[in-house]
Amino acid sequence: MLRREAKLSIGNVQARPQQVARGVTLIVAAAFTISVQDVVFKLFSAELTLWQIFALRALMTLPLFFALAWVQGAQRSALVDALRKWPLLRALFMTMTFLAFYAAIPFLSLSSLGAANYIAPIFVTLLSAHVIGEAVGLRGWIAVFVGFAGVIILLQPGTDAFSPWVLLPVIGAFFYALSHVTTRTKCQSLPLITLALSVNLVMLAAGLIMSVVLVLWQPGEELVRSYPYIFGTWSPVGTSEWLVLGLLAVLAVAIAMLLAGAYQAAPPSVVATFEYGYLVFVAMWDYFFFATSPSGSTILGMLMIIGAGFMVLRRGQTKHARVVAHSPIGSSTD
Repeated sequence: MLRREAKLSIGNVQARPQQVARGVTLIVAAAFTISVQDVVFKLFSAELTLWQIFALRALMTLPLFFALAWVQGAQRSALVDALRKWPLLRALFMTMTFLAFYAAIPFLSLSSLGAANYIAPIFVTLLSAHVIGEAVGLRGWIAVFVGFAGVIILLQPGTDAFSPWVLLPVIGAFFYALSHVTTRTKCQSLPLITLALSVNLVMLAAGLIMSVVLVLWQPGEELVRSYPYIFGTWSPVGTSEWLVLGLLAVLAVAIAMLLAGAYQAAPPSVVATFEYGYLVFVAMWDYFFFATSPSGSTILGMLMIIGAGFMVLRRGQTKHARVVAHSPIGSSTD
């Protein structure tokens, strides 16, 4: 029985594409595009509320998605499939990730945000062990320990340098890991346009629902004055705001499809590691746009998190090599 289960497990691994080069290329492109989007969000966060940006950007993105679906001749099926259970659940996880990240963006540097958020590969490793059935192993557990130690150094809890806002991207990282494990296990065969459209629809719903909640709730003036980006009401939208929202819409389409394509092409433990390229990009943007540089503790924490990610990568490569070597079709697999 155990031997039969082992064969089934190997078969499931081989059934999933192992296009590592394609996955890495797509995720590096996604990391760069996300970093550009985050610069725009940070520069723009004083103009409109988070919920207004989410709702209006999603509305502007919808025609782009339907145009892409029309070109592919799948406009009807894309919408139907986007509203199915697993794409919607994946989209909910992605939306929670973006909400947690962008809620904190006015209060933290992009480097700190990115470093806290990029504990996600560690979460991917742990979730993969339970969802995909991939054993963590000694190296995996060491990577988990080093990664979380890096987060503690980065966050500096109990000191004056600690900001509770930095907990949001850590929470977002957990949902990010959930979304990509879901992509790998439940949304493997779905077209990229379907997955991207599903995320856009859920983000539109989140922006509209929270806007209505704030109108009905009417938070206190002090709360609105302290955090207008989160608790404020919608502001008038001029020509410059529409242009920025249009740019964010185009970036959103590109990011959604790049992320989905990367995690469809290669194992999560491999793809997630190369997302660390984002940290290089945002460190440059922090310096050029906001004249800020990471502190020594931030750099140390980032290096520990990145080191843990590379341990995960090597572990994932070793695991894949062993599976291929022991598979009956291993000799014919690239």
